[in-house]
Amino acid sequence: MKKVFLFLSVLALYMACAPSEPTTLNTNQLVEDLKVISSDEMEGRRTGTPGNEKARNYLVERFTAVGATPFQGSYTHEFTFTNRRSQEEMTGVNVIAEVEGMSDSVIVITAHYDHLGKRDSLIFNGADDDASGTAALITLAEYFAKEKPNHTLVFAAFDAEEMGLQGARAFVEDSVFLDKVVLNINMDMISNNDKNELYAAGTYHYPDTKPVLESIETGDINLLFGHDTPDLGYNDWTNSSDHGAFHAKGVPFVYFGVEDHPYYHKDTDEFEVVPIEFYKKSVQVILNAILAFDAQ
Repeated sequence: MKKVFLFLSVLALYMACAPSEPTTLNTNQLVEDLKVISSDEMEGRRTGTPGNEKARNYLVERFTAVGATPFQGSYTHEFTFTNRRSQEEMTGVNVIAEVEGMSDSVIVITAHYDHLGKRDSLIFNGADDDASGTAALITLAEYFAKEKPNHTLVFAAFDAEEMGLQGARAFVEDSVFLDKVVLNINMDMISNNDKNELYAAGTYHYPDTKPVLESIETGDINLLFGHDTPDLGYNDWTNSSDHGAFHAKGVPFVYFGVEDHPYYHKDTDEFEVVPIEFYKKSVQVILNAILAFDAQ
């Protein structure tokens, strides 16, 4: 019995001291979330439509399931704006969760969940634009719910990006904590590229971000810089997505995205055309970047 007791004691000590398995991205669920968010059921997720509401409810369910807490007491942030084309007053709803860090300084990680909706008989499902970034938000929130970050991380799925970054603009205007935000990491179109290329825009405006990005492991992904200088005209992405609202307030940003492809803003931007392995690797690179910035 003494030998058995000694064996059990040693075994318990070994199990207590043995390194735990490192947390990894739940890439199977990442792909499943992408498939659901970009499905016909969501009807293209246009702001103000039943499909957009379905997508919103799904995001709330998933943030709850992965253990990310409601942002300042609520997962939803409602706002109103004027549609630039129709001049009608509209209501949008952001979906926002957070993972508390060891300090109260904040990194806001963003993507937009709205898209173009339906036109005649066609559904514009926006798998890459931007179901890809939205699904990544959930997976990253799940990761950090298990691995406590240094900074408090806010995960914001914005509405009405396609109508002029309206959700992001409302968020930065309504935020009482913007002075605590040290960085915005935005993801918009991160899943579809046939050259294994992912861009990180913003280093021209915020040069301190570049050494951090250059230090991370990128594997098979070619992490490129650019698309952020005034001489590029249309190809200057400085204000092309939700990070533009943060930049306007002087908050540093890094925008992860791919260059336009044949499916951009077409009804063919479907789950079935997404190169899944590239997408998984792309999200891993973005996780590596967040970890590096969080360590600063």
